[in-house]
Amino acid sequence: MEDCIFCRIRKGEIPSEILYKDDDFMIIKDINPQAKIHLLAIPTKHVPYIDMLDDAGASLLGKIMHKVSKMQKQLGLTNGYRLIINQGEDGRQAVKHIHIHILGGERLSEF
Repeated sequence: MEDCIFCRIRKGEIPSEILYKDDDFMIIKDINPQAKIHLLAIPTKHVPYIDMLDDAGASLLGKIMHKVSKMQKQLGLTNGYRLIINQGEDGRQAVKHIHIHILGGERLSEF
C-alpha cells in the first residue's frame, strides 16, 4: 500500500534502523519507544489486520516469533521480553499493517 509507513520503510523511502531483514519480514527500532528496547517485527506483505491473514500469513507470525527467540541476545533481550500485536481500533492499532511490538531491556509492568 503506497501510503503505509511500514511499506515505505521496506521500500527504503523512509529511513529506519533495520536490525534484521529477509524476504518475509524485517525487525526495526520503534521511533517512539515504550520500553528501553522497543522493536517492531513487520511482515513484508501488506496485510492490515490479523483476520485478513491467509494460512501462509498465519505461519509467518510463528516464523517471526521463532526468529525473535533465536535472536534475543543479539537484540538485547537477555532477561525476557514481551510480544504484542495491537488489532483494530479498540486494540489501539495505529498503523494498519500487521506488526509485532517487541519490548524488553528492563522489567516491564504487569500489563
